[in-house]
Amino acid sequence: MEKKQRAARAGRLRRWVAAAAIGLMALVIGAPSAMAQGSDSVEGKTYVIGTDTTFAPFEFRKDGELTGIDMDILQAIAEDQGFKVEVRSLGFSAALAALSANQVDGVIAGMSITDERKEIYDFSEPYFESGVQMAVSQNDEDIKGYEDLDGKTVVAKTGSEGEAYAKSVSKEYGFKVKSLDQSATMYESVKSGSAVAVFDDYPVLAYGIAQGNGLKTVTDKVPGGSYGFAVNKGENTALLAAFNDGLAELKANGEYQKILDEYLADPSAAVPSNFFDLVVKSFPALMTGLWHTLLVTAISFAVAMVLGLVFGFLKISHNIVLRGIATTFVNIFRGTPLLLWAFMFYFGLPQLTGWEISVWTAGVLTLSLNAGAYVAEIVRGGIQSVDPGQLEASRSLGLGYGKSMQKVVVPQAFKMMTPSLINQLIISLKDSSLLLAIGFGELLYQGQQIYAANFRVTETLLIVGVIYFIAIMALTKLANYADRRFNK
Repeated sequence: MEKKQRAARAGRLRRWVAAAAIGLMALVIGAPSAMAQGSDSVEGKTYVIGTDTTFAPFEFRKDGELTGIDMDILQAIAEDQGFKVEVRSLGFSAALAALSANQVDGVIAGMSITDERKEIYDFSEPYFESGVQMAVSQNDEDIKGYEDLDGKTVVAKTGSEGEAYAKSVSKEYGFKVKSLDQSATMYESVKSGSAVAVFDDYPVLAYGIAQGNGLKTVTDKVPGGSYGFAVNKGENTALLAAFNDGLAELKANGEYQKILDEYLADPSAAVPSNFFDLVVKSFPALMTGLWHTLLVTAISFAVAMVLGLVFGFLKISHNIVLRGIATTFVNIFRGTPLLLWAFMFYFGLPQLTGWEISVWTAGVLTLSLNAGAYVAEIVRGGIQSVDPGQLEASRSLGLGYGKSMQKVVVPQAFKMMTPSLINQLIISLKDSSLLLAIGFGELLYQGQQIYAANFRVTETLLIVGVIYFIAIMALTKLANYADRRFNK
């Protein structure tokens, strides 16, 4: 009887193991097909797409809205294929970094398809055939071709077809190539005389000249590469296929040519006629940027004050371990560039941890940790500047160490620290402009968006500078009033 029971239990165990094995095999075999089924359909999904900030007529802002050839093609394809897109205007290099960090699903930014890039990204079918031209200042009568460039400096956009072509002929004609990140700043370099010519994609040059950027072309178009939509290699294959299908449909129904004609057939557009008109048109966008600048500064400085107080007190601790922790914190964040941490938090951290970081979170972390290191030193210096006799006198009257610091030392130290803290607050506000490198929409970023479309760089930056000056002066007055009010 016992043997029969053991046999029955063994039979049930074998059947359970077999059923589990079959289920596991079905799961393993069925999983790829389920994933494939999910990946084959893009309908109803939302994809995050990275793009450049200033590459008119392919991507630029008009009346605050991101527009251009790339944006119109992307939106038309998304509508045709039934998916949605969330576009993040980051800048060309930052967009590629975001793609590598899986912060975005794809990039469309006038990106040339090259063999080197094919090793890292999968590209769509070409959606635009590019070409390179050289332009000089409108008043320059000396530079008429490549042969006139010997011993001179030209500019080209980093990572562009124009840069590649300029470098390929630089030795032959004896000129030096300086790479910049934005078309508008390249044109300003030529107009200011720091470079004699610019190599750029012909539609970008044509659009800029039509907008009155002060340049003229002096060479014929050299056939260049092809622009493509990019995803990480082996990933988002359904999105890539949908882009190709949608592009083919746009070309077949004539919508593709209409988009090109809108920006290239007659690239001239309504440009502000005078400085006052420029101020009026740009004011809403600049006020949005100012609000973001003030908000991120306020949040990050509040966090920095907490960090500074904690690590400042740790630096004067009698415990060597606590002093070591505080010293390490200060040395790391005071001894490394702020921009490095902006890229590390926004692009590097997601790759290391798999956690997606918003641009606001990355901005606050960057500014607060950097400012916190300086505030810690301000706190340490303020406390140590108080006469040690003050602490000794307080202790001799029967107050404990904690009460003596709270009632006697810290109030005196805070009065001495206040000017330095106000100065650090102003520095943090100005440092927030560096966050434009990761696509944070602060004041200078908004200024870039404006002059990328109208090419009036000097006037736009003058307006931005005046706004910064007014904001900083107002903040300084407010901080000084608070200092007088609470430190009588």
